[in-house]
Amino acid sequence: MSGRGRPTIKVEPFRHPISMDPNYADKTWKVLESAINEIHNQNASGLSFEELYRNAYNMVLHKYGDRLYNGVIATLKKQLNEVALKIEATQGIPFLKELKKRWDDHNKATQMIRDILMYMDRTYVGTQQKTPVFQLGLELWRDHVVRNKVIGERLISVLLELVCKERNGETTDKSLIRSTTQMLVDLGHAVYVDDFETAFLAATADFYKKEANEYISSCDCPDYLTKAEKRLTEEVERVKHYLDASTEAKVTKVVETELILNQMKALVEMESTGLLPLLRNDEYAHLHRLYMLFRRVEGGLALVRTMMSDFLKDNGKQLVTDPEKCKDPVEFVQALLDERSKYEQIVSKSFAEDKTFRNAMNQSFEFFINLNQRSPEFISLFIDDQLRKGLKGMTENDVEGVLDKVMSLFRYLQEKDVFEKYYKQHLAKRLLSGRTMSDDAERNMLVKLKTECGYQFTSKLESMFTDIKTSRDTMLEFRSKLTANGQVGPSSSTAAGADPLGGIDMQVGQDSRHDDFVFTKISPASCSMSSISQVSSTKEFYSEKQRPRHQVEEDRKPHDRSRPSPHHESLARCWTDNNIITEVPTARGPLPAHPVFSKNARESS
Repeated sequence: MSGRGRPTIKVEPFRHPISMDPNYADKTWKVLESAINEIHNQNASGLSFEELYRNAYNMVLHKYGDRLYNGVIATLKKQLNEVALKIEATQGIPFLKELKKRWDDHNKATQMIRDILMYMDRTYVGTQQKTPVFQLGLELWRDHVVRNKVIGERLISVLLELVCKERNGETTDKSLIRSTTQMLVDLGHAVYVDDFETAFLAATADFYKKEANEYISSCDCPDYLTKAEKRLTEEVERVKHYLDASTEAKVTKVVETELILNQMKALVEMESTGLLPLLRNDEYAHLHRLYMLFRRVEGGLALVRTMMSDFLKDNGKQLVTDPEKCKDPVEFVQALLDERSKYEQIVSKSFAEDKTFRNAMNQSFEFFINLNQRSPEFISLFIDDQLRKGLKGMTENDVEGVLDKVMSLFRYLQEKDVFEKYYKQHLAKRLLSGRTMSDDAERNMLVKLKTECGYQFTSKLESMFTDIKTSRDTMLEFRSKLTANGQVGPSSSTAAGADPLGGIDMQVGQDSRHDDFVFTKISPASCSMSSISQVSSTKEFYSEKQRPRHQVEEDRKPHDRSRPSPHHESLARCWTDNNIITEVPTARGPLPAHPVFSKNARESS
């Protein structure tokens, strides 16, 4: 009783299925076909898009997707064939205008058709792996209009003709060309390349090949370069105005090949206006333009660099082997500096500080500077001249600039030890004669040499300054001692022209038998008695000054007290009653520096 007697309800399908009009698909497609034709004919204002969408939806829903899809293709082909006939009937600019109008109409119509068939796009097209409706419309336009034999050939012909007219300075409708090329891009980049760009690049190569031959026979090198530069700029602007951006690199390459690569040897070898005359005349602007253009092509800069290097070597060889130049070391080095300054400016202003050009310049200078074996000596003599008198009136920055330029030549020397030998002699003479213009400049030069070659290279040179200072300090000390003992009066009380020390001079000198300095006594050719009277004082002063260095060692060694020590023997040789000595102990020897006397006056350097 709890529910066993309840009746059960059973749901069964309809025994009689709903029947569909067998002509449903044909009738529905006729409605859609008529709508598509009206849309293509620009008469869509009276259509109900909601009803059309529902009809297309029902056809797909009832498995008539194939009929609908294939019907759309057939209808569009028929429409486009009619469009193609109308486009074929035009020529020139009207041809492009008709093509543009029909393309815009087709584009708009295809979008509307796509909206009506949206459900088919979402379901049938995806499952059956068909082309979407809008893309289908583009492909049909490509195949039946753009690649129509007559239209395709005429399209390329008209476009290339307009481009050629513009290159020749005529005015063209850039917007019309732009819309046409954009149509090709919208159809697919491959269409743009295959149906236009390839032919465009071939025509560009022919145009500039012919123009290059005309230019090379009628223009000089600077004019040719100016025209080539202008043409490259024009092609870049042309791409921006009405071509696809991907064409820029390709068309630029074509122009570079025809105007530069294929003509660069003829350009640089022009007799009166080629590369060598430009280098000779310091034509910075033209050289810079040549550099910027030649860097665009393979082997361009290598050609310029090689020619510049060979030209510089030839000029430099003539310079360093010129007998007239070699007569004057200062003029010789100044000519080298001028030549280097010239090419420094060229590399800097014209060749954009290109390291490869700077290296080529340096290698060329190194080559010809070392052809003359006297280059190290001449460079040292030039520095000597500058530090004696050439730097007079210069600012600190100017002095620095001069020294830096000289150092640039020094770096090219392969025999730097030869330079060191001469520089050492010249420095000694400057220091001894007191003719150096600036101690700061002298030391600055040593710092530069040390930086370039290391401490060992300049150690002896630096010690010369120490010797000069020591000798001056010793002389001042000797004068102070005699003044304190009352043997001489203050220098201010000495009669004009008189020597308060009687000719004794403890300042550093140079031994003619050695490169090293010695402490020397220079006296007049005929020593007066007043000079001799100072000998005892000098001996006493010098012995007291030097004795502490050796006293400890001498005291430790037993020796005959009846003989003077070797140190005093050396001193004894320095003092005879009326002879002024010939022995010369050097400051670098085993004994400390001693006063040295000579019968002859010291010659001025």
